Amino acid sequence: MSWDVFIWFAAAAVILWAVGAVCAWAGKRVSALINYSLGILVFFSYILAMWISLERPPLRTMGETRLWYSFFLAVAGMIVYSRWKYKWILSFSTVMALVFICVNLLKPEIHSKNLMPALQSPWFAPHVIVYMFSYGMLGAATLMALYVLIFKKDNTTAEDMSTADNLVVTGFAFLTFGMLFGALWAQEAWGTYWAWDPKETWAAITWLAYLLYLHFRVARPKNWADAMWILLLAFVCLQICWWGINYLPSAHATSVHVY
Repeated sequence: MSWDVFIWFAAAAVILWAVGAVCAWAGKRVSALINYSLGILVFFSYILAMWISLERPPLRTMGETRLWYSFFLAVAGMIVYSRWKYKWILSFSTVMALVFICVNLLKPEIHSKNLMPALQSPWFAPHVIVYMFSYGMLGAATLMALYVLIFKKDNTTAEDMSTADNLVVTGFAFLTFGMLFGALWAQEAWGTYWAWDPKETWAAITWLAYLLYLHFRVARPKNWADAMWILLLAFVCLQICWWGINYLPSAHATSVHVY
């Protein structure tokens, strides 16, 4: 599968997602779910074709992980819509997925079939895929936080907060599994479970930030505004962990996660 055809798969997926979002606003729930599901299927078919073409999981570069993030953002949006029936979530998740698709079109970062020895591990695919699913769920939680802070304000309901909490709990669980898989991978590749390099340090900071949110929600369940700000701060930590460390000089000097 050539990268040149990505734009056609992406365009078809985005059109189907947009149709699904319009159907959601029109109250046509079944049509919304069908169109959105078809868009997800089209987008995943490209990822699968890339996997076969590269003869490895398309997970090595930032461009390849952005494919998964766009995919899981759409999946998270559909889960939220099908479970809690928020009409706006499909529009927001489509826009967010489109942003990452556009970044990929401008800066593909898709490389060769070859993997460095450390990436030729059975833990490589589950570690990154679980992380990307976690990032998708936590991205949807961030959309909920923005929705509450900007649009709901004094009209925030217990259901709004419950949606955010459920997304964070799910994302946090997969974030934890991703860290565990990464530790097992590190032990196999480098002989140590944890090295405190910049990527691992920010992974720990991100994990603690979401743990702080969960504890804050238990300790002060009625203080929803501060909880949403904590959630936004945690998402900033997540972005630094995911791609921000690539711009830190210390990471290029010491991190085994920058390649």
